[in-house]
Amino acid sequence: MSEKLSHEEFVKKAVVSLRKEGYKGIHSVYSGFNEAFKKYFEGENPVEVTNKLSGEGKITIRPVRGGVMLYLPEEAPASKSSADEALHKMGIK
Repeated sequence: MSEKLSHEEFVKKAVVSLRKEGYKGIHSVYSGFNEAFKKYFEGENPVEVTNKLSGEGKITIRPVRGGVMLYLPEEAPASKSSADEALHKMGIK
């Protein structure tokens, strides 16, 4: 059997392989990523690992209903601050 992938390699491979056509990211729960991660890494916590990789700039995480979306950094949608969005909707900014 070949060597195991690193956390970073696994996550990046998952984003590319599991995303649906037309989408750049994957939902951590609905794509099956969390369960696959736990099985491959024998019970390790995918939330801790993806948060660490995000902090290192190796992936991008966006919170969504039911979990998070995982993206490769160069493919992540631009993030607007919720404060800016609220002000814009109010017609103030």
